[in-house]
Amino acid sequence: MKNIPVINPGIVTVSRDCFPIELSQNRKTRVLKECQSKNIPLTEIETIVENEKDTLKALAELKKKSVNALVIYLGNFGPEGPTTMLAQKFNGPVMLAAAAEESGKDLIQGRGDAFCGMLNASYNIGLRNLNPHIPEYPIGNAGEVADMVAEFIPIARVIHGLKKLKIISFGPRPQDFYACNAPIKPLFDLGVEVMENSELDLYDIFLKAKDKPEIKKVTEDMTQELGKGNAYPDLLEKLAQYEIALTQFYNENLGASEFGVFANKCWPAFESHFGFVPCYVNSRLASRGIPVACEVDIYGALSEFMATCATMLPATLLDINNTVPDDMYKEAKDKVKKYKSNDLFMGFHCGNTASSCLLGGEMKYQLIMNRLMEPGKEPNITRGTLEGRIQPGDMTIFRLQSTADAVLRAYIAEGEVLDIDPKSFGSIGVFAVKEMARFYRHVLIAKKFPHHTAVAFKHSGKILYAAFKMLGIEDIGFNFPEGTLYGGENPF
Repeated sequence: MKNIPVINPGIVTVSRDCFPIELSQNRKTRVLKECQSKNIPLTEIETIVENEKDTLKALAELKKKSVNALVIYLGNFGPEGPTTMLAQKFNGPVMLAAAAEESGKDLIQGRGDAFCGMLNASYNIGLRNLNPHIPEYPIGNAGEVADMVAEFIPIARVIHGLKKLKIISFGPRPQDFYACNAPIKPLFDLGVEVMENSELDLYDIFLKAKDKPEIKKVTEDMTQELGKGNAYPDLLEKLAQYEIALTQFYNENLGASEFGVFANKCWPAFESHFGFVPCYVNSRLASRGIPVACEVDIYGALSEFMATCATMLPATLLDINNTVPDDMYKEAKDKVKKYKSNDLFMGFHCGNTASSCLLGGEMKYQLIMNRLMEPGKEPNITRGTLEGRIQPGDMTIFRLQSTADAVLRAYIAEGEVLDIDPKSFGSIGVFAVKEMARFYRHVLIAKKFPHHTAVAFKHSGKILYAAFKMLGIEDIGFNFPEGTLYGGENPF
């Protein structure tokens, strides 16, 4: 995947001038050795920060060594002003961690008091309105701090990715999907760029790609990817033309941004003019780390990109779609494990999920669109989905969304895709989340989230929650365990 950041983390240690500087130096050395032994990348910054001049030296060294994610390590108490000034002036995500004391045999010259120093640093963080990542327990020995660095890297990837992201949209958001139509001002507050275009712009770039020489190569690649699932070989050339048009537009319009995603209008006028549904092409771009959200869902595209950065795997956008019938639940009793019937739901979309995330993906036609546009006829303009059962395994559903009054809120829930045949059409799977029914009612409905959810194909809640906190999101919903009531939940 080329559309996600490569993180080069660096470590700067700080030292209060009334403590031995050797404490910070030696403890940093041990952290670096632990990272090396665990194959965790970490660049050493030799400058140790005791004062503001050291802060400037450290910043220059960070820039020279191309560090784009900073670990500030309190090897001893540390100077709170220069420490937090470093976090403020560094242009990228920052984590703070501190050293635990190492031995009861050395608590006079060898005592660092970093436990205390972190409190002072946290106060100064507030003075400067900063949101660095602070691990759940940010004090540890060298091995524990190395593990904190490993956890910080995907969080930094998400944050760095958003700061360098452009969301490219085509078409007005559809009337029947007002839920996808949210204010974009909060995106600019996050540092995300938005480039909105019309469906006519999309059709224009498609037509201009008609005779591109790359069409043959892309068609051959599609043929190889689909294998036995290539039900409509006559359609591939048009789909390849569309893929080339989007790819070229992406390359030519990133501008000052480093990464890009799409949020595109995909029906109903699309099919009449383009002659196909775009789902399969969307799935192929998602497999390269360039999600294409359906129905001009700008916040859906943003959420998919966050999932891709967090996991380094393709993400997808699905409807939280339908319940699992009781007879299916009973038939699959041996596969539903510890889940109750109302812990299950089906995640579905027309056919936008990457082939690597499906069992036996096949090119088909979009049944719902076919009912609308070609009733009673053989599929023609409604062909082009990639359909199949979503692979069983761990997953996380989540979304970052603006409310109608431009306030960002989010939700996260971990669960799994079960090894159960959904007996239906589209890119679809049976999803399981503990206490889903209550989460659905008291988070998704109560907080007015739309039907689209981003899906990360890995448990990613810890990473995403930390990233949301760094972004300043205060309202983060999650699935409460049985017996813990949501605000407003009827206790009787």
